[in-house]
Amino acid sequence: MLVARRREATQALAETLKAAGAVVTIIPADLSKAGAAAAVVQDLNARGIALDALINAAGLGDSGRCDRADPEKIAAMLQVNVVALTELTRLVLPQMVARRRGKVMLVAATTALQPGSEMAVYYASKACVLSFGRTIGYELRRSGVTVTTLCPGPTATGFAQVAQMEGSGLFNGPMPVMQAAEVTRLGYAALKAGRPVIVTGLVNKILAVSARFTPPSMLLPIVSNLSRRRKSAAAKP
Repeated sequence: MLVARRREATQALAETLKAAGAVVTIIPADLSKAGAAAAVVQDLNARGIALDALINAAGLGDSGRCDRADPEKIAAMLQVNVVALTELTRLVLPQMVARRRGKVMLVAATTALQPGSEMAVYYASKACVLSFGRTIGYELRRSGVTVTTLCPGPTATGFAQVAQMEGSGLFNGPMPVMQAAEVTRLGYAALKAGRPVIVTGLVNKILAVSARFTPPSMLLPIVSNLSRRRKSAAAKP
């Protein structure tokens, strides 16, 4: 079951999966809209489909100072990253628990492990995802249902373009940008194993550990510099 708002891109993915032998159904939905998550679950129930696994991969980002941010972008970010993710998870868990089997993946980011200037709301939303995943995973520890929170670093997807970060130090600097296929492979292995949290990539793991011991007064300027768009890079065609 593929749930997304971009029908053409989703259809292309569906064709790839079908070629590999999968049976695919597309449910068009814009999870930035209130009530969209509940409508998706209602659609699944109407089809008589019970999920064995839920992958909460939808996410939005934006860059810039919070006081200058577009309020509509902030609202959409919180709706997708936090509200829809929470609602989808909450609505499918009872069936999984009743069957005593199921797997849930929440896609957070390494940004969940530290505060982040220039992307304050995005960093905070991913911290919420990580906290939520760890907590419900503990609550469900004897239920037969596992919850895995995936924390990738910079990854080659469409995220940088949507978040206006193509010229930032995170995507155009010293940080290694992982390929989506590798992040997916590592995340899927962790999901199958029922691991509670996975940080992908050696450099990301090192930085995640370092962030625990770095005072915010030192960490925030570093993150701000990496997140800020570089004028020279942003001016390229």
